[in-house]
Amino acid sequence: MALTILSSARFADHLTPPGHPERVERHVVMQVVAAEFGKSGGSILEPRPASREELARIHDDSYIAFIRETAGRAIALDPDTYTSPETYDVACLAAGAAVLAVDHVLDGAAGTRALVLVRPPGHHAERNRGMGFCFFNNIAVAAAHARARGLSRVAIVDYDVHHGNGTQSSFYSDPSVLFVSSHQYPYYPGTGAAGEVGSGAGAGFTVNLPLAAGATDADYERVYDAVAWPILQAFKPQLILISAGFDAYKDDPLAGMRLEAECFGGLTARIATIADECCEGRIVAVTEGGYHLKGIADSLRSVIAALQGDRGPSAPPPSGALRGDAAIAAVKPHLAKYWPL
Repeated sequence: MALTILSSARFADHLTPPGHPERVERHVVMQVVAAEFGKSGGSILEPRPASREELARIHDDSYIAFIRETAGRAIALDPDTYTSPETYDVACLAAGAAVLAVDHVLDGAAGTRALVLVRPPGHHAERNRGMGFCFFNNIAVAAAHARARGLSRVAIVDYDVHHGNGTQSSFYSDPSVLFVSSHQYPYYPGTGAAGEVGSGAGAGFTVNLPLAAGATDADYERVYDAVAWPILQAFKPQLILISAGFDAYKDDPLAGMRLEAECFGGLTARIATIADECCEGRIVAVTEGGYHLKGIADSLRSVIAALQGDRGPSAPPPSGALRGDAAIAAVKPHLAKYWPL
């Protein structure tokens, strides 16, 4: 598999107040992992900013203008989300990196994949509102770009510990984009209940997997096996995007899940298997949250291995997955009329 990493030193230029979890050190860790990848012979690509047209497929013009007007200033959008003088430019670069990755994968040979190492994250950003450390919705902008290039079926799998409310709202009535999200529930931002399945023509194309705090690798494996993978295979995407957040890691300070770093690689490996079956292996993964530095590094290494074709060791069916079983019981009644579950 041909994997390219997109990364830039510019992602260190978005600054947050002292003590903020979305800190520059996250970028430093990503750069260390990218450098390891490069030294081993991997390809690293410098991104370019998203255009106004690319952003406007997801965000209102007035909101884009508002964020642009914060350039050169440090302001608080809400108690969690702060700009710094360079934030507008860096946020445009993050969204543009995701768009460039889509072009790179679609224009490449079969099996081309990309991992986009960016900050700030994006999946909480709504059409006209930044929140949850996010300004522009990188993964949604990437999905909209793929649609603009002519794809009719794009899938997004979001395994960040927080629900991707902005991504969900971007495509809630759109049957061309399948959105699958596993997340701690109830928890910030409060969305992502089992009954949120889409509306109108998009009914059934939003798949929420709400898991109680304390969920383990076995819980995630159980709920993905029972719900996410069958739906993803039935949808037959032409491209799979991953919101690769690592804050479900066992020691992350912002959440209460208990995943090992290898679990993120395992989820990615299964996505890769489905991508091989459905869309010539084409995957774009874009970083989201993850606030434990060692957890970020180890999780990224595991994801890189999976994207390069390492399926990991075979494991017996998970046991002791009570939270996963509860999530399956909550979700299936809402989705069974749309998908073969």
